[in-house]
Amino acid sequence: MITGELRSKVDSIWDTMWSGGISKPLSVIEQLTYLLFIKRLDQRLGSRQS
Repeated sequence: MITGELRSKVDSIWDTMWSGGISKPLSVIEQLTYLLFIKRLDQRLGSRQS
């Protein structure tokens, strides 16, 4: 079971997605996957340009 700080972070992300109109758990996971991919891609491209 998730407790403490991690639970608070997960709840915060869920609330943000819910208020943005995404209410299905699978859609939330899909959107998080896209965001993580884009973040990682940006990090890799940024390190190459430096």
